[in-house]
Amino acid sequence: MKTKIRVAGGQGFWGDLLTAPVDQVRNGPIDYLMLDYLAEVTMSILQKQRARDPNAGYAKDFVALMREILPDCVEKNIRVLSNAGGVNVSGCASAIREAARELGLGGKLKIGVITGDDILGRLDDFAEQGVEITNMETGEPLAAVRDQVQSANVYLGAAGLVEALDKGAQVVVGGRLTDTGLTLAPLMHEFGWKFDQWDVISAGTIAGHIIECGAQASGGNCQYDWQNIPDLANVGFPIVEASPNGEFIVTKHEGTGGRVNVQSIKEQLLYEMGDPKSYITPDVVADFSSIQLAGAGENRVRVFGIKGNPNTEFYKVSIAYSHGYKAVGTLVYAWPDAYAKAQAAEKILRARLDRLGLKFDLVLSEFVGVNATHGHLALSSPPYEGGVDAASGGRGGSLERDLSGIPEVQLRFGVRGPNKADVERFTKELAPLILTGPPAVTGFAGGRPKVEEIMAYFPALIPKNLIETKVEIVEA
Repeated sequence: MKTKIRVAGGQGFWGDLLTAPVDQVRNGPIDYLMLDYLAEVTMSILQKQRARDPNAGYAKDFVALMREILPDCVEKNIRVLSNAGGVNVSGCASAIREAARELGLGGKLKIGVITGDDILGRLDDFAEQGVEITNMETGEPLAAVRDQVQSANVYLGAAGLVEALDKGAQVVVGGRLTDTGLTLAPLMHEFGWKFDQWDVISAGTIAGHIIECGAQASGGNCQYDWQNIPDLANVGFPIVEASPNGEFIVTKHEGTGGRVNVQSIKEQLLYEMGDPKSYITPDVVADFSSIQLAGAGENRVRVFGIKGNPNTEFYKVSIAYSHGYKAVGTLVYAWPDAYAKAQAAEKILRARLDRLGLKFDLVLSEFVGVNATHGHLALSSPPYEGGVDAASGGRGGSLERDLSGIPEVQLRFGVRGPNKADVERFTKELAPLILTGPPAVTGFAGGRPKVEEIMAYFPALIPKNLIETKVEIVEA
């Protein structure tokens, strides 16, 4: 048994820094590279792509990345785990195999393929069997939105990943694999942890939670002392150095930017946090309140003392369904009286939409530069300590903001509704404001707004005994 395993986080989402996984592989020693590509809405996007093209449905960026780093991974014996397969895992695996052969790695690479998370084609069978699938948040039955469902994917845990690693896979790809499982699985494989060793399983899960969002654990998006975080242009992504007893160090490669300290790790631990004593995953119910943190040197944080509890008999299911259409457009108004002009334009636009008789579920307007971030609170909060004295234009005791001197304000106006034609008609009403509304429009950003289909989220639970996970090993 090894005494230390290094698992590096390389992607926090589909669209994250493209150079990060390359740097993780080339800038220092690691044993495993985990890459998290999926978010809830991503599955429905990939499902639509595959509906248009049977060969699509996975994160093609992942294949391009593997083409670049596979020679390094084979040479250094670095194993890669990812959920980039989306809704076409076999297609993704085939593309990786083809890339490996083109690189002259035929016969030198085993690819683990994990399927079983995609249950879109089984929903009607479940309904006929009397399996109740209801919205965890509202109690609404799936039948209420069944005709609009675009994707349905179970969050699979570490079991399939461990099996693939045990069978010798150097690259493992699946669909809706949990981001935490991508880190937990290598530790279980290397250290021989069993699925009922709840404390170490919880520790591996929390290790995965810390590095699943990439550089958010190593200085990116960090509130504490953010001005002094060094060289974010060259930010180093996080690495877990794990031990068989469940303790681990969070660090990053030497010579990279960013910062790993207790504060940065605390901020990441709070990400998506509900009840800290009951963080539920397919593998364990982790107790975040048990976590102990301590500095262990420059850019090194020790994590220890973690406890866990038995997992549940359910998987969570991420279901996405069509929920109408939306469009958002913007206009920028310049000083003087920028805010007043934007307010006037907003009233004119609302009046014109009312006169047209268009039906929307929601009409929303924001004034970027005034209230788009903090809403109504921004209008009663001074822009800096001490407030603004409107009479003098300097620091004073006024409790209200002086908005007359704002140099520019962007009116952001959006609509949402069930009728695509009504939403499309709205998109033709924004541009006329340039010549039929208040003066000093300085930018019609992006042209006519684009009508987009809305995907709504339907979280649910399903008994684990109904889900069949399949692990296949494919040789390049």
